Amino acid sequence: MSAHLALTQLVPFAAEELDKNKVTPGVLGFVVFAVLAAAVWMLMRSMNRHMNRISFDKPADPAEAGAPAGETTGKETGEKASAAS
Repeated sequence: MSAHLALTQLVPFAAEELDKNKVTPGVLGFVVFAVLAAAVWMLMRSMNRHMNRISFDKPADPAEAGAPAGETTGKETGEKASAAS
């Protein structure tokens, strides 16, 4: 009850000090911005870690090394031939 009474006494003082032409986001705006900035930083750090784990080098395929373009040899030929039928 005393907190409610104290707030009712302070509200008129706040209303007198408020300039309607100058409105700022205040502490709450700064806290929200700081939380969003921290979240973006953590997401970027996590993405960087995951991207560093990926190997972008294409492994050498022995079937493509000796065969002309468009032709395959070995096990793949049987699979493609049966799939085409």
